[in-house]
Order: sequence, then structure tokens, then C-alpha cells
Amino acid sequence: MADEKMLATVKEALEMFRPQLQADGGDMEFVCIDDENKVHLNLTGACGSCPMALMTLKMGIERYLKDACPEITEVVQDNAISSEGIDF
Repeated sequence: MADEKMLATVKEALEMFRPQLQADGGDMEFVCIDDENKVHLNLTGACGSCPMALMTLKMGIERYLKDACPEITEVVQDNAISSEGIDF
């Protein structure tokens, strides 16, 4: 499990990246950081159905997060976990 410092760094970096998604009508929800230091996100809004979403996730968000927090190994789209009723 991620330590508090890593979690804070990741969340801060996501907040810095968020306006780029929102400018295109999309957004993201942080789900978790797993035991392998993978960041799980849900892309929402326009980003959730965009054919370029995987590229945004890998070449945009993942690269940005790895620069901010080198311990992060990967960023993955987390479709398996529903965001309904869960407070992120």
C-alpha cells in the first residue's frame, strides 16, 4: 500500500493535470494505488468514451505522474470498480 507521502504527491499531481482533461469536457476519478504502485483511475465525461483515452492515460497522465512520483509503475483505467456511491 502507498504511504501517505506518495498518496499526497499523486493526488497533488492529478489535481495539476485535471484542467487539461476538463478543457476537453472530461475528468478523472482517483481510485487507489495498489501494492505494485499502479495508480488506478476512472476517466469520466468526454474522456470516458473518447477513442484517445488510452493514449491520454499512458502518454499524458502516466508520464506526468511518473515525473512527479518516480515510484509509480503504471497508470491504469479502472473500469472494474464502479464510482457510484464511492467517495474518492
